[in-house]
Amino acid sequence: MADSKPKSTKPANKTPPKSPSDPAKDRAAKRLSCDSNSSHEGAVAGDLSALEEAFRKFAIHGDTRATGKEMHGKNWSKLCKDCHVIDGKNVTVTDVDIVFSKIKGKSSRTITFDQFKEALQELSKKRFKDKSDEEAVQEIYKLIEGKAPVISGVTKAISSPTVSRLTDTSKFTGSHKERFDPSGKGKGRAGREDLVDASGYVSGYKHAGTYDHKVQGSNWIV
Repeated sequence: MADSKPKSTKPANKTPPKSPSDPAKDRAAKRLSCDSNSSHEGAVAGDLSALEEAFRKFAIHGDTRATGKEMHGKNWSKLCKDCHVIDGKNVTVTDVDIVFSKIKGKSSRTITFDQFKEALQELSKKRFKDKSDEEAVQEIYKLIEGKAPVISGVTKAISSPTVSRLTDTSKFTGSHKERFDPSGKGKGRAGREDLVDASGYVSGYKHAGTYDHKVQGSNWIV
């Protein structure tokens, strides 16, 4: 007897198949996304004020691990010195150190950019006493804006009597003396090896090369 129950059929998949993606279009979309991200980052970097740029330059000075977001007391003092915030009269090194200790947190060794501006506001009252508070802050900002750390010159080597004696060719003796001429210039190979003189003259003869000149200048009759 045949089975009278109807067989169940699976519902048809109504989701349309995905069309194959175009590699060129995918690359273009990724490039546009990267360009938009880079332009956004560039815009953020361009929004930095001249004061903040100076802050970051001094913050990373001498520290390869620094991010530029915080500044140590040593770099703070260098900034005040290089930018002439310290004038030795109204603002001294002691004043700079006191303000730094006052602004930073008790357990912190650095200051942020906002704290940096607070410290400058404190110093501006001392640096520009004859101006209003607002004008004094703007004047002290002008001293710092666009500035970078001053790199000192290369330290000169200190001459030592021992080194001078060892490098003075006029005091050399023996085989070492033969390697240099009276002016101190090295003779090169001639100073290191005994070269054979094939000119035909006796070694040490001082009139070498004058024979032909004498013969031509004489009145001998052949």
